[in-house]
Amino acid sequence: MASTPAASTPAASAPILAATGLRLAWGDRVVVDDLTIAVPDGGFTVIVGPNACGKSTLLRALARTISPVAGEVTLDGRPIRSYRGKEVARRLAMLPQSPIAPDSITVRSLVGRGRYPHQGLFNQWSRADEAAVAGALDATSVDLLADRPVAELSGGQRQRAWIAMVLAQQTELLLLDEPTTFLDIAHQYDVLDLCARLHREGRTLVVVLHDLNQAARYATHLVVMLDGTIVAEGAPAEVLTAALVESVFGLPCRVLPDPETGTPMVVPLGASSRAPGRAGSV
Repeated sequence: MASTPAASTPAASAPILAATGLRLAWGDRVVVDDLTIAVPDGGFTVIVGPNACGKSTLLRALARTISPVAGEVTLDGRPIRSYRGKEVARRLAMLPQSPIAPDSITVRSLVGRGRYPHQGLFNQWSRADEAAVAGALDATSVDLLADRPVAELSGGQRQRAWIAMVLAQQTELLLLDEPTTFLDIAHQYDVLDLCARLHREGRTLVVVLHDLNQAARYATHLVVMLDGTIVAEGAPAEVLTAALVESVFGLPCRVLPDPETGTPMVVPLGASSRAPGRAGSV
């Protein structure tokens, strides 16, 4: 499936979203330690790394859904913990892995839940909310599905409905945790093409992905994690090398230009070309 390469990251400026000296843990188990990151404004940042390296945990901390043991996440230069919940939700929207919708909820109602940061005791449903929901439904091409229950949708349609919900928040920052999980290959690229379009329209995206070739094709800024730390970050063409892929993922490979986009493409070596003891390792 053809796709255009991601646009270049805008000129550097003070980051809207950043973290310094971050330490994250689940109980006594430290998952991320002494991590510092600045999310490029207006960029399409993709975080990659082996399973259990801390990608999703980092994304949750950036979205303030978990609190760090040490270090600080900042939003517009202020500690994110200093904001009220709805203030954060008006600035950034987070879509977690495998979100669960209430039974029988329709697509329109699900997308409408994205408007909660803009409502209050004296500010109930408005024309602005209606317009935001209609715009989000149209942007994700689920407007014709608006009155169908979410449970009846295909995987790709359902993921678009969830993305429509976060779009209805009307935030400049979108954080998406593995938005292509459980989708077939065509729907994976549909979702990523949608993300690329949102980026071109001016939003800043931070996305966790597993597929290195998809990450390289769409990212303007690639972050590679291993064992709770960032081992490399930058433009995919500068970061993604055969040596890095083997050291981080244990996969001997070649990195060649993608014939469609020119972005880096990881080609695993055949079993006969791998070092003894590597074949079949995970």
